Amino acid sequence: MLLAPCQFRKLDGILLLDKPLGMSSNKALQEARFLFAAEKAGHTGSLDPLASGLLPLCFGEATKVSGFLLDADKSYITTARFGYTSNTGDEEGEKQLIQAHPKITSEKLEVVLAQFRGEIQQIPPMYSALKKDGQPLYKLARQGIEVERVPRNVVIHDLKLLDCSAESATLEVQCSKGTYIRSLVEDIGATLGVGAYVASLRRTAVSPFNSLPMYSLEALTAFKDQREHLDELLLPIDQALMHLPELDLNEAESLLIQQGQKLALEKNIQPGLYRLYKNINEQAQFMGMGELSNNVLRVKRLLAY
Repeated sequence: MLLAPCQFRKLDGILLLDKPLGMSSNKALQEARFLFAAEKAGHTGSLDPLASGLLPLCFGEATKVSGFLLDADKSYITTARFGYTSNTGDEEGEKQLIQAHPKITSEKLEVVLAQFRGEIQQIPPMYSALKKDGQPLYKLARQGIEVERVPRNVVIHDLKLLDCSAESATLEVQCSKGTYIRSLVEDIGATLGVGAYVASLRRTAVSPFNSLPMYSLEALTAFKDQREHLDELLLPIDQALMHLPELDLNEAESLLIQQGQKLALEKNIQPGLYRLYKNINEQAQFMGMGELSNNVLRVKRLLAY
């Protein structure tokens, strides 16, 4: 249940939300937004309602870095159910029996899993938010329409077998952006010759927030009357960009960048994207992101404090 409308406020930071099972990412976002009374909020790539786990939410100026999290590596724990396929690739869909009592063994499964580690090709599922001629594929799928999808390269950094029975297996997956766990499970089932679909899915990590605590809506609601405590749970915006090198600017340089001007740097620095900090009197304030090319720094994205 959403809280009663409240006075929204300017609030900047990142919340690591533990999205509950059965709730859409947008609904979870709106509930968290009301709890924090944040004027502006966005998520960083949705989780299906039937998936739970880490959903980073960006409040205020943090929405300007959300696109960088869309490209992040992610980790999941999923349970694959063998012997059936599902038209949605998961528990929600219409099931078709492929092989009764598939009798999967860990030895047989390990041989197949080895084929899916490293760079692989995936065909995105029809039940996805990808678009064809402006229409989301899942809307076409609900109309019984199937269209050709272009295979894409993704990277499975790690694929571990955590548990195995004759008809199901629990897997831990560390993967690159754009990886569909449903497609991975379906392809594993097809390689085994028995079919498979995702029976459960939980996202456990989004880089660079690995090993950091996440908070459920229930835990956050318990502090709804202690806004200062809620605010302490937010991560600083630059926490999302720790994979980028840092570049400190003095007051004059910072002013030029804030005015949208190019800045020629005297020292030779490696080209690429940088986290920019205004450094005055040994106090560094995060400004945003810049791109360096031929020793000239240009604004990529600036925050407005």
